[in-house]
Amino acid sequence: MDLSTWAGFVLASSVLLVIPGPTILLVVSYALGQGMRAAAPLAVGVALGDFTAMTLSMLGLGAVLHASALLFTLLKWAGAAYLLWLGVQLWRAGGTLGAQPRQDGARPLRMVGHAWLVTALNPKSITFFVAFLPQFLDPGQDLGPQMMVMEATFLALAFANALGYGLLAARAGRVAASPRLVRAFNRTGGTLLIGAGAWTIVRT
Repeated sequence: MDLSTWAGFVLASSVLLVIPGPTILLVVSYALGQGMRAAAPLAVGVALGDFTAMTLSMLGLGAVLHASALLFTLLKWAGAAYLLWLGVQLWRAGGTLGAQPRQDGARPLRMVGHAWLVTALNPKSITFFVAFLPQFLDPGQDLGPQMMVMEATFLALAFANALGYGLLAARAGRVAASPRLVRAFNRTGGTLLIGAGAWTIVRT
């Protein structure tokens, strides 16, 4: 993976991670109820969940590429359409995050497990990675090193993002769940997702 492709992957991943979703909702809820001590266990759980979902997705992508280059190209087109759909849905999502303080499951290991389950076992996570990752893979190069770099990069970003949300929610309280802030994230993220889908269609 060349530097420009990696930089594009970092930028796209950072934008996608910061958009509020089920995982961020869980992190904010725990942080609102239990403070800063919840941030680190939740960030670990999120990273482990993304590791699980990404690994499953990459195994599937590798099998598809080995089976047929045409099928891999069709998957990229389908992924582009999915990104466009996600962008439209995100733009229309409004400003409701709905994070309520959680007092249950205060033990760190329980929070790690809960964050892992929410992140890894959400079918949308695997579907998203299947749609997103092919845009940055070069079928002409060995997939193994590319996937390792992408996975390590995304997991580091996912951990930092979840930790940041947890600390922000613990310190700033309900400001982190402000409808205006959530709406701005959603609309910015939706616009960028639509742009990513359109860019993929043009370059495929």
